[in-house]
Amino acid sequence: MSSDRTDISPEVLSLCELADAAQHTVSARTLVETSLKAIKEASDFNGFVRVHEDQALVRVQHLDQLKRDGNPCGPLHGVPLAHKDMFFQAGELAECGSRILAGCRPNHTATVLQRLEQAGAVNLGALHMAEFAMSPTGFNAHLGHGRNPWSNAHVSGGSSSGSGAAVGGRFVAGALGSDTGGSVRIPAAACGVTGLKPTQHAVSTYGVMPLSPSLDCVGFLAQTARDCARLLSVVSGPDSLDPACLASRPQNYESGLERPLTTADVICVPHFSSNAPLTDEVRALVEQAEEDLAKAGATIRRVALPDFSEAGSLATLVLGVEAASIHGQWLSKRPDDYGNQVRRRIQRGCLYPATRYADALRLRTQYQARFLREYLDDGCALLLPVLPCAVPTIQETIIGSEQDIEARFGNFSYWTRGINYLGLPGLALPAGVTTNGLPNGIQLVGRPFSEAILLRLGHQYQRHTQWHRRHPRMK
Repeated sequence: MSSDRTDISPEVLSLCELADAAQHTVSARTLVETSLKAIKEASDFNGFVRVHEDQALVRVQHLDQLKRDGNPCGPLHGVPLAHKDMFFQAGELAECGSRILAGCRPNHTATVLQRLEQAGAVNLGALHMAEFAMSPTGFNAHLGHGRNPWSNAHVSGGSSSGSGAAVGGRFVAGALGSDTGGSVRIPAAACGVTGLKPTQHAVSTYGVMPLSPSLDCVGFLAQTARDCARLLSVVSGPDSLDPACLASRPQNYESGLERPLTTADVICVPHFSSNAPLTDEVRALVEQAEEDLAKAGATIRRVALPDFSEAGSLATLVLGVEAASIHGQWLSKRPDDYGNQVRRRIQRGCLYPATRYADALRLRTQYQARFLREYLDDGCALLLPVLPCAVPTIQETIIGSEQDIEARFGNFSYWTRGINYLGLPGLALPAGVTTNGLPNGIQLVGRPFSEAILLRLGHQYQRHTQWHRRHPRMK
């Protein structure tokens, strides 16, 4: 077993490639030390809020000994990961990007973290996030802005800001995030990585700080669709600790990825009219992705342009009410410990009539059925943008009044927020570069529990493109 390879890092290899190397020729210590070295040397990287170096080095010593003793390696053996600072681990800090939970050490561990550890993964630390996961740009009034690994003057996307940046900068091979209105897919697109938002309640959320339980999803960020398939495979399955989890059994999502696309694989693509909320250069990226999917063998079918305004508004209402319920006691006792934007959004949730909230929940299945009928019909997936524009600078997102900033937040998550209300899975894929030199992406949206289909489409798309292999040079 070699332990002196210098080309073994997330910069060179994907998560699955690293795991395969660790199972055969490379030590877990080499993989983890390579990532830790990169994190230390990146002086301008603010993606981590805490690095668990000592724990990680103890962990790899154990993993390497298991391997030397002839024990089978798990599917993530030795792979360096890090996670949004809202996944609880017993005895470890989990502050959720806030002052409210400063110093909080939960006494229980998230199911997804337990399953990643059982698979052999190594947790390198906690990642930057928007305060209580309430910003699509990565804004945090306490920690500073999430910064893009391609340009620290630009946003990283949020609220899983550190997850997108840490994977995009190739400091770790993968990361957990949460997606309540786009918070995995937006940073994935902004940082040039792959991001998977599963079907609502498909993955256990036990031990994860809630924002809006009716919308929250645990999601994954990694370099490739195959990487996301492996992460989802590891954490999939029912969880007695989370009664809302709908998974009936574990599943191997890597199985079937290599099956080529055929004319039976129908991708529905909207007619993007001139008044659609996206810029011309983002529209061009979507059109190029359409061509690439067709070259990969898929059939393209035209559909009408979905209007996400109403679904997005209903998602905002549901999030506001549920967040207000969760934060009510803190909000009344410690209002000044919230950032202004977060406090305003939570307070607004206290003002929605109960009848409007009840209607939003009651109408949800009807909206989903109509959406599937009108825009997916017999299709495998719907091709959409993730972002409406090129990745903005931080300055561009904070100018103007509080109302201006909130309106900008709403526009930024236009293409993602309604998908959470509909409860559908979405896979964000790197799809090109805009004129500002930063990455951007597309998303494939599917029917409930169609993750295997989306991941196969994404994998075949990435066999015909190389956008997922690009990465910045961090200093």
